[in-house]
Amino acid sequence: MHFPAKNRYLAYIAAAIGSVASINAASFYAELVQPSWAPPAWLFGPMWTTLYGLMGIAAWLAWREPGARPALVVFAIQLALNALWSWLFFAWQLGAIAFIGVAALWVLILMTLVMFWRLKPLAGVLLAPYLAWVSLACALTWSV
Repeated sequence: MHFPAKNRYLAYIAAAIGSVASINAASFYAELVQPSWAPPAWLFGPMWTTLYGLMGIAAWLAWREPGARPALVVFAIQLALNALWSWLFFAWQLGAIAFIGVAALWVLILMTLVMFWRLKPLAGVLLAPYLAWVSLACALTWSV
């Protein structure tokens, strides 16, 4: 089976859209009153790069399975919300709306993880670090 090029890079396209909103994120993030458990700003780039790679592999594994379309639709929706969250939080600095967005994102990631797991368990496992990181982002968004 051939994984269409447009789908192969969907996670990185969402990353690029979100990263545009995060261009000045380091200074904004540094100005926030953060909890002691907040990760350092330098960690976000490598972490998101890794997570988007895992998301792409997970989507590819799921795509190869029969009946994957509903799971991939949810995957695409959560990717769009992921990109939107960066705009809500960093670019537009809408904290309360960003929190609602990241909470909705968490639910959609969990749904995607379960749907991918049912198709191919490894695809679901590959989304677990993403869910964990967004759990941290959710708590951090609430706290700041």
